[in-house]
Amino acid sequence: MRQVLKHVLSPYGEDFWHSDVSWRAEPSFGSILRAKQLPPVGGDTLWADMEAAFHGLSPELQNAVRPLRAIHDFDKAFGAGVTADRKAAMAQKYPPVEHPVVRTHPDTGAPILYVNEPFTSRIVGMDIRESDALLNLLYRQASKPEYQCRLSWRPGTVALWDNRSTQHYACNDIGDGTRIMERVTIVGDRPY
Repeated sequence: MRQVLKHVLSPYGEDFWHSDVSWRAEPSFGSILRAKQLPPVGGDTLWADMEAAFHGLSPELQNAVRPLRAIHDFDKAFGAGVTADRKAAMAQKYPPVEHPVVRTHPDTGAPILYVNEPFTSRIVGMDIRESDALLNLLYRQASKPEYQCRLSWRPGTVALWDNRSTQHYACNDIGDGTRIMERVTIVGDRPY
C-alpha cells in the first residue's frame, strides 16, 4: 500500500512512541519512508529497539510479562477525533485485538516487548489499576536513550524499519514548517 503524506506534525500527530497499526489483527511488517520536502530545522524520527527494551527489564519482570496478553485498540488514540458514525465503522472493520505483551520475532526468534501507549489499552485478565501500572512501566522502556537511534532527514533520505521489533517517534519540533514524505507500508502477520 502506498500513501503520500503531507506531514505537518501536530499535538495529535506521531510525536509519541508507537508501533504502527498494532490495533490490527495483522499489524504491518514494516514501513519505508522517503523525505521529499523538509522544514529548515527539526522533524527528526527516533526508533527504539524493543528487543533491547525487553532485555533491559529485570529477569523477574521478563518472566512475569512473557505469558501476558494485551488488548490493542484504534479507539484509544483515534476515537476522540472521529464522528460517531466513522468510529462505529472503524470498530466494525477493526475490532479490538489481543496480542502477546512479548511477541516472538518470526525471523530471529527473539523476544520483543510489544505494547505501545497510543494503541495498547489493557492487559487481559488483570485489574485495570494493576494493568495501567504495569503498562506504564513497559511503555517507558521505549523512551530510554540506550535503546534508541535518531535520523535527521534530508531530501531524498529513505528509511526502512521493522515494525515488529521497533517503535518510532516523530519529533514535533518543526513549528509551522512542512515536511512532505512518501510512505510505503508492508503487510504483516499476526504476532505470536
